[in-house]
Amino acid sequence: MKKLVSIIGGGPAALMLAAFLDCEKFKVTVYEKNKTLGRKFLVAGKGGFNLTHSESITELIARYTPADFLEKALLDFDNENFRKWLSSIGIPTYIGSSKRVYPENGFKPITVLNAILAVLEKQGVAIQYQHTWTGWTSENSIVFNTDTTIKSDYTIFAMGGGSWKVTGSDGGWLDLFERENIPIVPFQSSNCAYRVNWPEDFISEHEGSPLKNIAISCCNKTQKGEAVITRFGLEGNAIYALSPQIRQKLESQQKAIVFLDMKPTLRYDDLLQKIRKSTFKKTSETLQKEVKLSPAQIGLLKKYLSKEIYLNPELLAQNIKKLSLEITGTAPLNDAISTTGGIQLNAVDDNFQLKNKNHTYCIGEMLDWDAPTGGYLLQACFSMGMHLARHLNKVP
Repeated sequence: MKKLVSIIGGGPAALMLAAFLDCEKFKVTVYEKNKTLGRKFLVAGKGGFNLTHSESITELIARYTPADFLEKALLDFDNENFRKWLSSIGIPTYIGSSKRVYPENGFKPITVLNAILAVLEKQGVAIQYQHTWTGWTSENSIVFNTDTTIKSDYTIFAMGGGSWKVTGSDGGWLDLFERENIPIVPFQSSNCAYRVNWPEDFISEHEGSPLKNIAISCCNKTQKGEAVITRFGLEGNAIYALSPQIRQKLESQQKAIVFLDMKPTLRYDDLLQKIRKSTFKKTSETLQKEVKLSPAQIGLLKKYLSKEIYLNPELLAQNIKKLSLEITGTAPLNDAISTTGGIQLNAVDDNFQLKNKNHTYCIGEMLDWDAPTGGYLLQACFSMGMHLARHLNKVP
């Protein structure tokens, strides 16, 4: 007789797990509280549908916080394995100029999702919609909608984090786990906008301005990329990747200092020479025409530097390479691309099984790990699903 597997949640980690569980060994049912699967997957794809990143596996693993927690799963199913599998189900991919991986032929998120769902249908996976998990019985059965009880041989939770409530990923399950003495961490925003208290005259002129080809540093970590000046503060991939470092400083000091390098490809000495040798009489003209700074970058220098520093070539060059900005907070959870927090990592074993509930597993963003944008979040979720499927397939 087949063993019964209940998967709670219908995101990438759950779908990959269901796709690779042995259908000769298991009868698999996915329980989803929405009317459709993969809603967060579909919404995420609207902002640039990168599925993973093409960098080496060593570099890939180092992007995660903490890196060692996901290492085994990522090695078991890395970015190249993922691309080959996508190709096998009719979703060829290509590497973009940013080294991110995208589907070819202009495939939309719904096309990729439907290709995965076709695999589940072939596997005989059952899907139950509008099933909201509400807890456990005293016999450790799972309860849906307060009145439907299911007894499974294996239960896997893949319910997402605490952001984007409109997709169903609201983190409302956290209290239910805490009641079972499963160690949890409150959710925090990650890959989100960070508050900067801009001077009003600056933000009224430069709100919405991009900062292109820059680098931002915090706590000895530097990330090249882009950012956007918003009324709230700063957002964009250059600052998203510093989320762990910024959160650490906000927790300990209620503020975080980040350093903006406006010309990361230009050494300080070369930058200084450009400024000194300029034939333009006005410093702002030198910055615009010789150094190629944008109006927003020049506006930052004028607003944050004294006149004496702005007119001093050495000090000006230093600040172009390292302008300090103060971060005072994060965007709300619901506005974040992802969250940290959830189930503490020490609550699960190497195969993501809860240590105090046999045959009960947790995968995906509901565990307390972090990753920047750029395909890393999806890759980790798919890798965790595959890793657990391979583990369960080997269990006698």
